[in-house]
Amino acid sequence: MAFKAGRKVRATTPQGEAYFAFIPEPINKPFVWQDQRITTLLEEASVKLGELNAYSKLVPDVDYFIQSHVAKEAETSSRIEGTKTTLEELYTDKEDIDPERVDDQEEVQNYIRALNEAIQTIRTPGKPPLSMRVIRDAHQALLSGVRGHNRHPGEIRQVQNKIGGSAGTLKDAVFIPPRPEDLPPLLNDLEHFWHNRELEMPELIKIALSHYQFETIHPFEDGNGRIGRVLIVLQLMAYGILEKPTLYLSSHFEKHRAEYYDALSAVRESNRIEDWLRFFLTGLRDTAKRGRDTLEAIIDLRKRYEDLLEGIGPKRQKLAKKLLLGLFTKPVVTAKDVEAMLNVTKPTSHALVNDLHRIGVLSEKTGRSKNRVYALKDYLELFSN
Repeated sequence: MAFKAGRKVRATTPQGEAYFAFIPEPINKPFVWQDQRITTLLEEASVKLGELNAYSKLVPDVDYFIQSHVAKEAETSSRIEGTKTTLEELYTDKEDIDPERVDDQEEVQNYIRALNEAIQTIRTPGKPPLSMRVIRDAHQALLSGVRGHNRHPGEIRQVQNKIGGSAGTLKDAVFIPPRPEDLPPLLNDLEHFWHNRELEMPELIKIALSHYQFETIHPFEDGNGRIGRVLIVLQLMAYGILEKPTLYLSSHFEKHRAEYYDALSAVRESNRIEDWLRFFLTGLRDTAKRGRDTLEAIIDLRKRYEDLLEGIGPKRQKLAKKLLLGLFTKPVVTAKDVEAMLNVTKPTSHALVNDLHRIGVLSEKTGRSKNRVYALKDYLELFSN
């Protein structure tokens, strides 16, 4: 069955401005591709995802490293939308970063919270499975208390939105999604598609089609790109492809940003869904490989850190090893943070960070003599690279 993306319909804003909105075809139906390269990419992506999933189960204390994967995804996904913060800033206390970057940091922290809460929901027995309710809750967490808080967090839009172009007009928009009245049946169809086990369709293809459809529907006033990328992670976990949230496509989308938008546009304009599938599956394959390589590098780095800890006297070594595990979750700390993390005295916390700084595990980043801030620099660079 040939893929038909949808159609444009003429509409008018309450202010009388005429425009054409794109109404996608329902997605919950069979689909067969013709390009055999897609079959090859599907197999390659499946193999790499399987390796990543297996490796994540073999890494000791892997949950300590998962939050750094989540934080990196939040930072990269938000950067695509214009939010500027670094992974190091994300872990730094607000009083220690540039006041002009605090709002950006809060937005990324919201992304982390939205993703973590959504994952927790779909993995908890008795809680809702993957659904638009879960997506709306994630959207509410994403926009609450930050820029966009006035754009009805958690609510399906009741106004026309757009992508690109000048503010206040639709005439030069790059893309105009469906009208508000078109959304209920489209979202209902998409949700049924997620759970339709009668379709003879590989789940990675289903995830690729879902991302295209969600971004085309653009159901919220703001935050659609970030929530669309959250959806990819949730589907990978809901379908049992990944047991841990260790793969995120935002880095691939950012690195190939023009190609990403061109591939989505090609579907809407010319029904070229196979271009999109090739792009998406290539991203899954390559990102899964990088994810596995990162986990492998973390194991090597942890061993190097533990060897360095041999340079600390035996009296504090046990505490230092406990601190090292905590640093994998919060790799930017002050002595006061360490005091709280380990429930130790102020002199002990200062002695520990001084020891880890002396042996090269921690780097001091402020240059100050007081209120110093330390970073697990080599660990952070694994994600930055």
